[in-house]
Amino acid sequence: MTIYADKVLLIYCCCVAAILGAVFGSFLNCAAWRIARGQSFLKGRSHCPACGHVLELPDLIPVFSWLFLRGRCRHCGAKVSVRYMLTELIFALVTVLCLLRFDLTVLGARNWVFFCCLFCLSLTDLDDQLIPDGCLLIAAAAWLAALPFLRSGWSAVLNSLIAAVAFGVGILLLSLLMDRILKRESLGGGDVKLFATVGLYAGLAGTLLTVMLSCVLGLLFVLLRRLRGGEKGAEFPFGPSIALAAVLVLLWGDPVVQWYLSLLGAA
Repeated sequence: MTIYADKVLLIYCCCVAAILGAVFGSFLNCAAWRIARGQSFLKGRSHCPACGHVLELPDLIPVFSWLFLRGRCRHCGAKVSVRYMLTELIFALVTVLCLLRFDLTVLGARNWVFFCCLFCLSLTDLDDQLIPDGCLLIAAAAWLAALPFLRSGWSAVLNSLIAAVAFGVGILLLSLLMDRILKRESLGGGDVKLFATVGLYAGLAGTLLTVMLSCVLGLLFVLLRRLRGGEKGAEFPFGPSIALAAVLVLLWGDPVVQWYLSLLGAA
């Protein structure tokens, strides 16, 4: 079954994907907030950070609750960050793009789980400069669980495994060298493990493209923070740049990878 068989089906599936993405965007934002504070996101109901009041249905409708309540708590009137609405909108868009790119396939479901993990760890890294191992383990488990259904061949599997090891070890060694040169930590251990996990999904060429793109995005992030008055030389979270680069490569990186391989005579 493909969503492109009928226009009505395509529109319906995109609407469902947007709703699902907004709901999961809300959940992942809540999970990231709790993880950054050492709390369990599997126990306890959502509550207002200001007054502690347990949130009910009118408070929990993605996007619309924030708009209708004008960005304030329904119980105490405290201001609710626009981040809540933005995360819901952003992940709704990511989910729709994932559907349009991969259709209703196992590959699409696998990559969507990976996008969930990337989104959550990006938020925790922004909040507390923390990339949870749990997100990376879930991503690795999803990659492994999808293997029997993809029939991609041993060469593709081997390519992914080599990419995970090569980029994980290679970037670790590079970061250790830079640590000695700069006399400070250049790259966190979570970033190294994230690159290794990306290797499973993107393969050798795709991960190389992710590394290059994440460096460009990281520089843009630093420049933007400088323009907003950020402290010069302060540490910044690199996880969101890696995550965004990985999403872009998985969604639209194939033509770039094929072009690059053709230059090397490997495509």
